[in-house]
Amino acid sequence: MKTMNHYITGGTIRRLREARRLTQAKLAEMLCVSDKAVSKWETGRGLPDVSLLEPLAKALGISVAELLTGELVVNANRSANLLRASLYVCPICGNIIQAAGAAVISCCGVSLPPLEAEEPDQDHLVQLERDSDGEYYLTIPHEMTKGHYISFAAYQTHDRFELLKLYPEGPCQARFFPRGGGFLYWYCNRHGLFRQKL
Repeated sequence: MKTMNHYITGGTIRRLREARRLTQAKLAEMLCVSDKAVSKWETGRGLPDVSLLEPLAKALGISVAELLTGELVVNANRSANLLRASLYVCPICGNIIQAAGAAVISCCGVSLPPLEAEEPDQDHLVQLERDSDGEYYLTIPHEMTKGHYISFAAYQTHDRFELLKLYPEGPCQARFFPRGGGFLYWYCNRHGLFRQKL
């Protein structure tokens, strides 16, 4: 069983409490604990019991994940435009996660940052063609060894996200049916995420 590599800090509790304009006494009342207990949490002389995490998060108006990481998540992508989505890749297991907006994502006990896509350099260019069926056919002249490879290719439009997983020692190619403008993404396990506008 994997364990969390961090727990809520007193500074986080205090910052979130003050942002909600709650006194220590009011927060204590909401949680059915003493204001001395809240004071001890905030000064690092104690920690809230795990059974209090959910009610504490609710009292502070955030999720338990936000409470544990100390990072507030504001999802500005209310219209769910997938062109504003984020991609995450676990460096341990290679899991690929796509979120429609800002999120707190973790895998294998590691907090994952959203990937930042770059313009491709000379070593990561794609060759893109349209076949007779109208599909995009792309190849990436990149090594596909166990230590250095392209992990996936994806095609993203405002309302669709299509991902093709690639594997070491396999072909570095993909086909996508065009569905309007969007972006083509591909991920190198050593050099990160690249993208090209279609």
